[in-house]
Amino acid sequence: MSDRVMTEPAFFILTALVDEPRHGYGIVGEVATLSDGRVRLKIGTLYGVLDRLVGDGLVERDRDEVQQGRLRRYYRLTESGHRSLTDETERQAANARAATERLQAWRPASQGWAS
Repeated sequence: MSDRVMTEPAFFILTALVDEPRHGYGIVGEVATLSDGRVRLKIGTLYGVLDRLVGDGLVERDRDEVQQGRLRRYYRLTESGHRSLTDETERQAANARAATERLQAWRPASQGWAS
């Protein structure tokens, strides 16, 4: 994903596309599920992030389908997107480990704080 920091919406959009191609509303729903409702994408935000991910080569258009008279554009993860998501997942896991180790070693009483 170039030198940019991966945003939380981008992270969850890529994650939503790991197992299968999805259309816009499918991505929105999957992101809400994956994030336990913490990330609620608006359609405008979704397509802005998707355009950037497509431009970065992390996502590509899979197909267009017409359902109930409406065009649905499906997107899928590319190999580069898979690598980028893997790298970001490993980075976040390392950050979480460092914070967890620090929190486990922290002793409030040694700082003069009441427990």
